Amino acid sequence: MDNEETYEVYAVHYGHHDRQSLQNYIGGDAHDVLQPLDYYVWAIVGRNGAYVVDTGFDEAMGKKRHRTLVRPIADGLRAIGVQPDKIENVIVSHLHYDHTGNYDVFPRAKYHLQDTEMAYATGRCMCHQFLKTPFEEEDVVAMVRKLFSGRVVFHDGADQIAPGITVHKVGGHSKGLQCVRVKTRRGYVVLASDATHLYNHFEEGRVFPTTYNPAEVVEGYNHLRRLATSTAHVVPGHDPAVLTRYPAAKAGLEGWVVRLDADPRQG
Repeated sequence: MDNEETYEVYAVHYGHHDRQSLQNYIGGDAHDVLQPLDYYVWAIVGRNGAYVVDTGFDEAMGKKRHRTLVRPIADGLRAIGVQPDKIENVIVSHLHYDHTGNYDVFPRAKYHLQDTEMAYATGRCMCHQFLKTPFEEEDVVAMVRKLFSGRVVFHDGADQIAPGITVHKVGGHSKGLQCVRVKTRRGYVVLASDATHLYNHFEEGRVFPTTYNPAEVVEGYNHLRRLATSTAHVVPGHDPAVLTRYPAAKAGLEGWVVRLDADPRQG
């Protein structure tokens, strides 16, 4: 659309977890090699301010879940001039522990969430250990408190956050998972979050084991393709390769904050 703003988009690396490849796919992996996950939050920066996508986990949660906190998310955001205490809009892809912690870092923000995700995280599915494992009680309760204080904005399917920024329900990994589509100088970039953990999931039609509905996961890959300008515009939620495919936001931020509105490196 002609009235859409063009944004800068950043991936901020904050966490890491070493694991074997067989842990990353339903059905395992014949190679059984080291295939770690990295953890990110994302910043969308435009003329009228910044938006944050997901809020990660803190050091205490990293220890509880046996994940490594590389650097606090607030440090990464400040490194690119984004002040967390001034953020007015946070988009939450879903309510798993690694996407919705650090909620006190954004005291002014309203949180954008799919109706389905809140219903899922507070409903009967949480009676089942397998389904509730990726959720943390305090994270969900914190979101309910934000709801009652007028700080949650609900979305039902596709919706516009601002001109050039839209959310799209994908489901699959979590029942109300949403991705974010952003207009950039190189076209429409899709922040897939956990709609595809790794490039391999999306490119090979494979599925991460933590999944509410595998059919929605693989159908979601087609949705990502339709939303993005090209497959090179889809950014997975946990792939360490994001840090090497994209250039650093500026000198000194290599391996920490990368620029997703820049063209990815070839090869």
